[in-house]
Amino acid sequence: MRERKKSELLTEVELEFMNELWALGEGTVRDVLSQLPTERDLAYTSGATILRILEQKEFVTSRKVGKQLVYKPELQKDAYQSRSLKDLSRKLFDDTPESLVARLVNDDALTEEALGEIRALVDRRLKNDTGG
Repeated sequence: MRERKKSELLTEVELEFMNELWALGEGTVRDVLSQLPTERDLAYTSGATILRILEQKEFVTSRKVGKQLVYKPELQKDAYQSRSLKDLSRKLFDDTPESLVARLVNDDALTEEALGEIRALVDRRLKNDTGG
């Protein structure tokens, strides 16, 4: 079997599978496929291939239970979110996180309530960083 290059980021379909595994905690191919929208209609072999690729990329581990493999996330969702945001900031916002946040808060679709929650998060972070 050809060795795949380890990627730091997930493809769209890999992320879809990881989201289901993160929600489940662990699961078999059938467990993950059963969580996908019915219109997705992926074959068992396709699901098995995607999970095998995720294991090769070291995003999941597997263990044999009976005749089935049970997959478990190796990377937690919040760690992947941080990795993805750093990559997005680096590639699209010239490695300036403040530009990413500025784009977000300038979005007209953002409600006052959401802006207030963002302000509270920033205030809490500043308070914790200054020891106050």
